[in-house]
Amino acid sequence: MFLHALGHFHPENLITNAFLQDIGLETDDAWIVERVGIRARHTVLPLDYIRETRNRDVRGALEAALYSNAETGKRAALMALQRAGRDVKDVGMVVSGGCSPDECIPAEACRIAEALGIEAPSLDLNAACSSFCAQLHFLAGMRPERLPDFILVVNPENSTRVVDYADRSSCVLWGDGTSAALLSPRIPGPWRITQTLLGGSPSGADKVKVPRAGHFTQQGSAVQTFAIKRASETFLALRAHYLAAAPGRTPDGLSLIGHQANLRMLEAVQRRTEVADARHFYNVEYRGNCGASGAPTVLSENWDNPQVGDAVALAVVGSGLTWAGALLERCATAGA
Repeated sequence: MFLHALGHFHPENLITNAFLQDIGLETDDAWIVERVGIRARHTVLPLDYIRETRNRDVRGALEAALYSNAETGKRAALMALQRAGRDVKDVGMVVSGGCSPDECIPAEACRIAEALGIEAPSLDLNAACSSFCAQLHFLAGMRPERLPDFILVVNPENSTRVVDYADRSSCVLWGDGTSAALLSPRIPGPWRITQTLLGGSPSGADKVKVPRAGHFTQQGSAVQTFAIKRASETFLALRAHYLAAAPGRTPDGLSLIGHQANLRMLEAVQRRTEVADARHFYNVEYRGNCGASGAPTVLSENWDNPQVGDAVALAVVGSGLTWAGALLERCATAGA
């Protein structure tokens, strides 16, 4: 499976740590940075709406939001298509998934395809924050001849709409962002997905939840411990595959992009895996936890950055509990 391009979109409204303090939370910049390392996060919600309501009713947030998931998905997808030099008419399938869909039905992918004017099979494959790598795992494992030339994978994450802004422990974490990836099972692109991993522990399904018409909740300490362990294991497994695939490779040749839950978690994963600072890429400090779109937006924001190197491993964890990973390696040549 080849990756032709990534795109991303973050809404313009910015929730700073100072804003959270100003609306009356018992917190400040120093407390937030010390514990989660996040300084700002984007939101589809009007700041006045958050200030006045603290988002007590998530149904009101859906109505107040400046963008739908379909709209943010469209914007990220158009960036990916432009980078790849492709058009919506080239897309033969749309896959979506994330933490907070706009509707139970139709599939979010159908709404995104509708917004883009794509007439093709469209479906959701959902594993919360680990959706992107889970989607890659399933698509990479399918028979190429059963797939179209180009597949659009979109992860719209506008979860500030389900955040309780009276809950200090959760509202400091979440930000809104959407990623889009253009994949092909047969046409070479700049990156090739050479290995994917997927694991799950449904006994922990109750630990991270967004109920229908309810707020996000999690068992924070237990989830963070689990996430550090599984993300580290996933990266190490992908690194072992990378090293075994060709002689002469060294661990320093592989970059890490982890689940962008919070910076302190990412630092713990980095320490466990002994990844050098120059090989660790993240955006959570100024984007917040963008769920399934977190890791792919990091790579999208570094799309033209040569410091990423020739190989990168994504290691993500999500509700379910689920964890997943993908190893991407640059292709020597690419083209249609």
